[in-house]
Amino acid sequence: MGFPTRRMRRLRGSAPLREMVAETRLAPSDLVLPLFVRPGEGEARPIESMPGNFQYSIDRLVGAAKEAADAGVPAVLLFGIPSSKDSQGSEAYAERGIVQEAVRAVKSECPSLVVVTDVCLCEYTDHGHCGPLKEIRGRRVVDNDAALELLARAALTHAEAGADVVAPSDMMDGRVGAIRIVLDEAGHTDVPIMSYAAKYASAFYGPFRDAAESPPKFGDRRGYQMDYRAGRQAALEADADAAEGADMLMVKPALAYLDVIADVRRRSALPLAAYHVSGEYAMLKAAAANGWLDERGAVIEVTTAIKRAGADLIITYYAEQLAEWLGA
Repeated sequence: MGFPTRRMRRLRGSAPLREMVAETRLAPSDLVLPLFVRPGEGEARPIESMPGNFQYSIDRLVGAAKEAADAGVPAVLLFGIPSSKDSQGSEAYAERGIVQEAVRAVKSECPSLVVVTDVCLCEYTDHGHCGPLKEIRGRRVVDNDAALELLARAALTHAEAGADVVAPSDMMDGRVGAIRIVLDEAGHTDVPIMSYAAKYASAFYGPFRDAAESPPKFGDRRGYQMDYRAGRQAALEADADAAEGADMLMVKPALAYLDVIADVRRRSALPLAAYHVSGEYAMLKAAAANGWLDERGAVIEVTTAIKRAGADLIITYYAEQLAEWLGA
């Protein structure tokens, strides 16, 4: 007697057995928690469009970082809201700037926590773009080459403050190489660069711009961020950043770009991060708050999909909750 042909066999064993042979494993060690720091003292200002997230003063930020570390999250990514802004974004590269001081405070209290710093100018410029401006044929545009020097200065001040990793998010051409040269010349050869290699101009950034107080005052960022219709370009961007000295690559956003994550993973052996961005987080939060889905199950499924696509690291506002759920 023959057996019926099956296209596939599904493992029907116990839950522990299914866990043992799972193809994709998500762990707290995969997670990075973004945190926002602002001037002041004793402050934890709720971010309305991102429930559960806050703009922290440095003293409160240290407490939030400790809580994340205690939950099992190994790394945080810091974004700064400066006390003042100008056309050059000078607070971004001030030695005693908000992020620089936050790095010192967090590393002092949580020395084993990996501190990654966002390197960009948009939060610090009074026009909200990622570099100083110039005029071409009557239009104001970002001066790519002028931005490189400022971004490299910002990365250097972060490294000198004790940052473990610097993460340029501006998408200026040549910024990875410029940062690597400046860091190496200053003796920071051991500070890795996590490059936002494929950062798309996305509708899913809206809540972040509330959190970082960084919406552009005119136009948009499509001139230097990637067109969401461009898939193959991501491989070229990743190759270029790797050639300039990037130690890690990133794709941002994550959920609408799983194909891009998979393509970059196939292309590069460098560690790959994916940013589960503010809009993706906010959608899950809103649906869960309305009882439309099971938050825990949906978040684990979504982040597992990001890992399955090829990400080694997942930057997510759910990092602390995820670490607790995964460790339960």
